[in-house]
Amino acid sequence: MIAALALLGAMGLGAPRQITVAGPLGEVVVPLRMDATGAPGISAPRLLAALGGTLRVQEGWAEVTVARQPFRFLLGAPLYLFSSQLQPLASSIWVARDTVYLPLQFVSEIIPYFLGERYRYDAPRARLEDISRKPPAARAPTSAERLPNGLRVGHVVTIDPGHGGVDPGNPGTYFPRGVREKEVTLQIGLLLREELRSRGVGVRMTRTTDTLIALGDRGGFCTAACDLFVSLHVNSLARRRGYTEVRGFETFFLAEARTEDAARVAKMENEAVRFETGESQDQMTGGLDFILKDLQLNEHLRESARAAELVQKQLRTVHTGLDRGVKQAGFMVLTTARRPAILVEMGYSTNPQDGRYLTSRRSQRTMAAAIADAIVEYLKDYERKTGGAEAGGGR
Repeated sequence: MIAALALLGAMGLGAPRQITVAGPLGEVVVPLRMDATGAPGISAPRLLAALGGTLRVQEGWAEVTVARQPFRFLLGAPLYLFSSQLQPLASSIWVARDTVYLPLQFVSEIIPYFLGERYRYDAPRARLEDISRKPPAARAPTSAERLPNGLRVGHVVTIDPGHGGVDPGNPGTYFPRGVREKEVTLQIGLLLREELRSRGVGVRMTRTTDTLIALGDRGGFCTAACDLFVSLHVNSLARRRGYTEVRGFETFFLAEARTEDAARVAKMENEAVRFETGESQDQMTGGLDFILKDLQLNEHLRESARAAELVQKQLRTVHTGLDRGVKQAGFMVLTTARRPAILVEMGYSTNPQDGRYLTSRRSQRTMAAAIADAIVEYLKDYERKTGGAEAGGGR
């Protein structure tokens, strides 16, 4: 895809003359301009004004923020940084008469790829649309405006398929050859997105492909408009006597670990930080202890525990493994959500039965449906407790 775009850009072919941006200010037409190589670019200030984003240029880098997500472009080079990962571009970012120009690829491919829950690009019409925009009546629904399942419209949930990219997660001892934790969490995460959307719940994904998202960045996808953060993982055990016999599912919320096993699971998942920094999680948890202590006063702690209970209840009806219960531990991925947040360990890759169950497409869909049912029950529960407060977070 990138190679094809680069070829088209270099030849000046296939590029429109202007882009229509349907954003917070309505529809804005932004013209394109060719660089010295004939590659199409778009004025960053005009594009970001239409999107409600920001631009900051400093020390050879241009930081572009869209929907609160920062992208850093190296001026004069076909490279950008997102979530601490350096990515290639089809053409370079460039400056003309003090105006920064971004490659057309940023609009046509990068924004829809990383922010696909909010933006869609229509290539034939050369149109970037903010699909989160709603008519006034939908922004403030009345009590009568409910979905067939009784849920108020407008809820949003963030789904976080664990690991990804250079971080494979656990190797999947009893998974089919070549399958690792990162593939299983993504498969189930995408199915969960489908199940939630079919129930009328909006979904944001931290990743939809095999890419690494930093642990500290994942929770940021669950903003003030988000109701719940759900991180999906697969458990495993180190080799020891009887380790292949342990199986089952458990759901965690963020608090001080009360058991040795809960602490073990948190330590295992937190070690993923080494793929971002080269440091172990023991070197990165200075701020985590403070957050955990602060959580004793956190208004979302009880809601997180309730969501975890409901997920366990629903998985119990479909999972063939042992119900290992609701637990609490210090997961780094949950610390930045600042919303009700849970982490689901869906089974053990080190157990033959769980390994088969987790990689069966039928079982994956069954689990996704069960978790979706639990999330809907949680959202209804919260509406009842708050007297039908507006959906979409902000509480």
